[in-house]
Amino acid sequence: MHKYKTYLKLSFVFLFASSQLFAQKPNEKEIKKLEKAAKQVTIIRDNWGIPHIYGKTDADAVFGLLYAQCEDDFARIEMNYIEKLGRLSEIKGQSVLYNDLEIRLLIDEKEAQNDYEKAKPWLKKLLNAYADGINYYLYKNPAVKPTLLKHFEPWYPLLWTDGSIGAISTGDLTTGELKAFYSANSDKVSYIERKRDVQTGSNGFALAPSKTASGNSILYINPHTSFYFRPEVQISSEEGLNTYGAVTWGQFFIYQGFNENCGWMHTSSNVDVADMYAEKIVTKNNKKFYEYDNQLVPIKEKSITIKYLENGKMESKEFNTYATNHGPIMAQREGKWISLKSYNRSMKSLEQSWIRTKSKNFEDYKQAMDLKANTSNNTVYADSKGNIAYWHGNFIPVRNKNINWSKVVDGTTSATEWKGLHEVSETVHSYNPVNGWLQNCNSTPYSVAGDQSPKKENYPPYMAPDGENFRAMNAIRLLSEGENYTLDKIITDGYNTKLTAFEILIPSLVSNFEKQIKTGNSQYKDLAEPINILKNWDYYSTETSIATTLAIEWGMKLNSVLQKLYIDQGEKDQIENTKNFALNANADQLLPQLQMVVNELKTKFGSWQIPWGEINRFQRLSGAIDLKYDDKLKSLPIGFGPALWGSLPAFKSNYQEGTQRRYGYNGNSFVCAVEFGPKIIAKSLLAGGNSGNPKSKHFDDQSEMYQKGKFKDVYFYKEDVEKNAERSYHPGE
Repeated sequence: MHKYKTYLKLSFVFLFASSQLFAQKPNEKEIKKLEKAAKQVTIIRDNWGIPHIYGKTDADAVFGLLYAQCEDDFARIEMNYIEKLGRLSEIKGQSVLYNDLEIRLLIDEKEAQNDYEKAKPWLKKLLNAYADGINYYLYKNPAVKPTLLKHFEPWYPLLWTDGSIGAISTGDLTTGELKAFYSANSDKVSYIERKRDVQTGSNGFALAPSKTASGNSILYINPHTSFYFRPEVQISSEEGLNTYGAVTWGQFFIYQGFNENCGWMHTSSNVDVADMYAEKIVTKNNKKFYEYDNQLVPIKEKSITIKYLENGKMESKEFNTYATNHGPIMAQREGKWISLKSYNRSMKSLEQSWIRTKSKNFEDYKQAMDLKANTSNNTVYADSKGNIAYWHGNFIPVRNKNINWSKVVDGTTSATEWKGLHEVSETVHSYNPVNGWLQNCNSTPYSVAGDQSPKKENYPPYMAPDGENFRAMNAIRLLSEGENYTLDKIITDGYNTKLTAFEILIPSLVSNFEKQIKTGNSQYKDLAEPINILKNWDYYSTETSIATTLAIEWGMKLNSVLQKLYIDQGEKDQIENTKNFALNANADQLLPQLQMVVNELKTKFGSWQIPWGEINRFQRLSGAIDLKYDDKLKSLPIGFGPALWGSLPAFKSNYQEGTQRRYGYNGNSFVCAVEFGPKIIAKSLLAGGNSGNPKSKHFDDQSEMYQKGKFKDVYFYKEDVEKNAERSYHPGE
């Protein structure tokens, strides 16, 4: 179904079993013990402000990691957990009331608390260290005033067990439908719809030794997310932990990164992990039942109370919610209640997220994958032994392959139940293909290794409904042709800005224009020069390109089907839709849209001849989560554009409130290229900088590098970290 998806040498009796330690102000004895513990955790900030955390135990490293994250951007940590607790309404008001209800229905905090109580000892230590690291930061920094969460509980990470930017799966159900069902359309408050198509994505490439100049494997890590969603960190312990990469704010595992043995890149997956069921509801004696295998089963009811801010005062609204054996009722369609079966949080998923970061080899990583708990990610992998691998999804229920699971299915029969999980060996994957490369750009796995890819006919449709897109086409072209790769060469390919979609769309535009001219239609004669520029364009996005401006502005005004990247079973993909559109489009579907672009540019700038970099800008004015932009203040021109049309580096920009220029807010964020030789060699780049504090020199010290695609060297080994250290300290200092 479509997805909307240090060192503390202290007794654990005191520190790591004390979930209530900071429920009230710590006493003097507790403070002394914590400060003694903190002195055994070392954080070294390098000359980019990146924290390298060293501890004796894994829990020590987690304590230091969360403390360091709080130093860089506590506000983002807090906001992530306010959202996952379903408490956004307490700060944003009724506008997100039904978003909170959606979270409360899909993520049960009581289940998270129960999981914490029964967690394995090693995991409970990490969970306690997570909470203690944040709470100790709040104690040591009283000037930091949390918006809502003044104390963090160790079970919070069990609400959010996956590091993905879209880790909530709701099938095809919308927040609007949820509101309609639970308010009977009587509630006038608004809501924020969960986005189906973010029009961006992520890229992951793996190169085998046969494709590299050194004979070592190389991994290219290129997530496309909202800017500043993940900082760059390193965490190490004497228990086998030494991991570098990007961590989602407030989580304690490296989501995309590498250790000295292997590396992993995750791209968002469209594997079916959540299904909708039509329930038959029967009322008897004023009680509600649902029909299941010809029997009436009492429907489960649960009261959920959500607080919300209204005119400076806290109000509350109570919802009486319903659920069947499949899951919560989320909507009503054609008179039938619709339930959702999903797997949006699990302790096993959190265990897997941690375990994979300590993999010593390919077998270790495959054992982590065998936990089958990752619901939202594909994985691109490379290691120091020369292995490369790809897995499409991980948690995949076994289903009747003759049913279209992208639609609502019959909830009255056990015939539509999940039949356990597919073994990893049964899922779409590729190990060490002979072509020597793998790629995924949120695209079909059936092109992951070119002509050496898995074959679609060997797998059920629900396992990989993903279609092809223009980024993947671009990647396949480059990797098929490339040889003797180095880090610099894979970065160059990763920054290829060819907008492949326009190779199909522009000829159709030109052809229709020329037909109009030949027939004597002068309606569009003013488009002759813009069309000539587009006709002679090489399809590469650059700062100085006028054609890029015209093409991107025009493309966004064409049929919206061209922007649909994530598809359900049986639907045409972006490539097919674009080809069909270009083949069949008439002048009225192409030329007025370009005329509109020309007119809008003239109105805004006095001319339509505007280079792309003139209007496509990077600007970071503050550390606020909801950024504001200002044409009058400093910004940088960006030559690459949206991934939607085929650019491998992604920079999604829009005209913002009160601006004439477009400002970026999503796309390339943390990017890293890693070579797995006798010693790790890596280069990385962040959007802006590692700190969320505008007063820090590391707030925007990578901005101009980001503009130019100029990467910095990664300091993976401690001796290199120490040579380039800016500051070494213990938490609390």
